Amino acid sequence: MRIGVVGYGTGGRHFHVPFILAARGVELAGVVARAPATVAAVRSDLPGVPVFASLTDMLAAGVDAVTITTPPQTRRALVLEAIAAGVHVIADKPFAPSAAAARDLALAARDRGVTLGVYHNRRLDSDIQTLKSVLDAGRLGKVWRLHSRMDFDDPATLEAGPTGGLLRDLGTHLVDQAIYLLGPVRSVDAQLDMVDLPEGATDAGFTLTLRHDSGAHSHISASKLNRLHMRELRAYGSDGSHVAQSTDVQAQAIFAGKPPAEDRDGWGFEPESHWATLHTASGATRVPSAQGAYFRYYEAFADAVRTGGTPPVTAAEGIAALAVLDAARTSAETGQVVGVDREISDV
Repeated sequence: MRIGVVGYGTGGRHFHVPFILAARGVELAGVVARAPATVAAVRSDLPGVPVFASLTDMLAAGVDAVTITTPPQTRRALVLEAIAAGVHVIADKPFAPSAAAARDLALAARDRGVTLGVYHNRRLDSDIQTLKSVLDAGRLGKVWRLHSRMDFDDPATLEAGPTGGLLRDLGTHLVDQAIYLLGPVRSVDAQLDMVDLPEGATDAGFTLTLRHDSGAHSHISASKLNRLHMRELRAYGSDGSHVAQSTDVQAQAIFAGKPPAEDRDGWGFEPESHWATLHTASGATRVPSAQGAYFRYYEAFADAVRTGGTPPVTAAEGIAALAVLDAARTSAETGQVVGVDREISDV
């Protein structure tokens, strides 16, 4: 599958291109970049890869699929342009500004007969894959609750203004992870930490309580301005608990200049010092790290395109996560528990 990447900021440069290059059955067909410094970065990083001034130019040259990873406010028009051209699309997160806006994109893709996937790549984090294996094996018994915390000391990357904020940024990933692990969400209780920035009031942190259909509940929090750097997962069930403090190993390797194509088999494992611990009646047991491999998202997407199957994260799943975020925003504004619109993801 020949795939083009639209945008070469932090997302395109660090969280898409390296994993396309490592994926089997996928070829990087080009990058859309316009600013001179960005064009220079593409040419330095990817010699020989075509650089296009616009998505229109890339589509005219011919691609099988595109990843749209430009700033959130520009994505809708680009996703619709690719769909209209009959090209398969991966939309970066946040998929859209709201569940309703995302549904419009999903319906457009369905009507045109193209595959539309959402890049919720953090389902493929090592700590999430490790916990998923523990839950799937029934090692916790009946699952009662999940605690998921992701604090970054990274104020420079906070997307400011009314269309930004941490809830739509990290919140998209953490909510999707909770749904992936524990199933659909029926209600949300949310608190947002608001700051006044030149671009406008912005949520710089959040705490969410999600109630799942299964009876389990998730407690999710994140921050970027509190001078903390910590990733922690805790899951509690009738037979014990699972506790992990991870290093975000894939991101750290990318920023250290170690791309996954150099060592696919050894990529994305948490060091033993950060393995999870499973606490049961038998005692405490270390749980070896599962592999985290974002490149498998691209392999699965390419396979879905080839076979007409289901992409690794469907548009409906992207809408479901946004419906939770929409409810969270309303909950924070009203101070009430808010039900999640579940019908909106039926596409």
